[in-house]
Amino acid sequence: MGGSDSGAAHVRCTASIDVASIAAQVRRVTIHPIICRGALGLLFASAACATAPTSAPAPVPVPVPPTARIPSDGEGAAARADSARARAQSDSAIARARLDSIRAANRSVARARRPLTRPAARTDTLTVRELRSQIRVCSGGDVTLGTNLDTAWARRAELRMRTEYGRDGEPSTLLAPLRSLMSSADIILLNIESAIGAGPAATKCGRRSTNCYAFRSPPSSARALRALSLERTIVGNVANNHARDAGARGLDSTVAALRRAGVLVTGLDTIATPVPTPAGDTIGMLGFYTSVETPDARDTAAVFRHVARAFERYPVVIATMHLGAEGAAAQRTVDVSERFLGIDRGNPVAFADAAVRGGAALVVGHGPHVLRAMEWRDRGALIAYSLGNLLTYGPFTNTDPLNRGAVLCTTFDTTGRVSSADLASTVQRAPGVLEADAAGRAAALTDSLARLDFPRTGARVNATGALAPRSPQ
Repeated sequence: MGGSDSGAAHVRCTASIDVASIAAQVRRVTIHPIICRGALGLLFASAACATAPTSAPAPVPVPVPPTARIPSDGEGAAARADSARARAQSDSAIARARLDSIRAANRSVARARRPLTRPAARTDTLTVRELRSQIRVCSGGDVTLGTNLDTAWARRAELRMRTEYGRDGEPSTLLAPLRSLMSSADIILLNIESAIGAGPAATKCGRRSTNCYAFRSPPSSARALRALSLERTIVGNVANNHARDAGARGLDSTVAALRRAGVLVTGLDTIATPVPTPAGDTIGMLGFYTSVETPDARDTAAVFRHVARAFERYPVVIATMHLGAEGAAAQRTVDVSERFLGIDRGNPVAFADAAVRGGAALVVGHGPHVLRAMEWRDRGALIAYSLGNLLTYGPFTNTDPLNRGAVLCTTFDTTGRVSSADLASTVQRAPGVLEADAAGRAAALTDSLARLDFPRTGARVNATGALAPRSPQ
């Protein structure tokens, strides 16, 4: 091929562009370094004979703001460091925000799982729970409906009942005065202070014992207890020092008789007894005594756990306690472990604290055979430290104040809290001869003891037996 043909395919350099002049003009304009490098690179590439065809237009520099300035190398490094710090701060802020969000979500879940709490005095941690309808529970202290383990006493008592009071000693006759006192109850709770059964049985008392009493009521006692209110629920507590008076077999006989009659039993173990209400709710009851054979009221850490476990399941939990020293000198309630006949009979205040912290709305006490103070915690639980002897047809001492008892009727509103309560005073004219006390002596005693033992939280009991908190709620 000749030399004239190669000129048509030749790629020409853009020699007509004055590179030096353009570079000088660019330096006079303050632009961003990245844009500048791109523009200069494009220009110098054009000047160095890039592969573009001769017919392509020359590259046009990208316009830049006239106020931009090319920073020095030191300023560029500082800018990059500032940018890195800004990114790090932004990442840290995002991480903190995410952590705060997770913590807030966890708190929301915890609040959803934990029922709302109300302010309360002392150690009350009762929570707001919902019931379909309010319920009314009537409770009493010790009930013994005779003893066939002491046949000599039984014969004398039967003769006295007929000749002096014109009545017999049948359990249904003995219990008859309670029906009117408990007629408003949806649920009745009593402490069954004896075994129930018949026939030969081993007794816990030795032949030479002078401070031992063994009680076993006749089998008809269970049916008589159920007949207190055929339309309502009856619960019998067997966590006490007389339910095993006829031995382990006697306890089995007692529980079997009560269940056959339709009476619910509590106090056998640490699992709460489910108790149905007329509206279809179910509440839980637990019975405690100061013995390793029963749920032990002296182990307050365990009391708290047992009650708390029940409260996880039931909207209302009632704990009943059989503890404390006995006799006329045992009317005061103190925050110490009490002893009787050399036996540790527990600390009733510590027990009540543990039960209330666990979620008990009502604590019903018995065991001292005398009345004790009642405490109504601010927006919290109602505690009856002892309701005394209610109906004791047996060889009990029956002098004042041991002949005084009471029926406590408590109303729980739909939140599961005690909304009202009243105390009906009772008196035993003789063992098993129960009457309502028109003089209201039990109410007056309870009010006085509450004022002495619990000046701030003791329950007020007026002349009619109505209860109210001592401090405004």
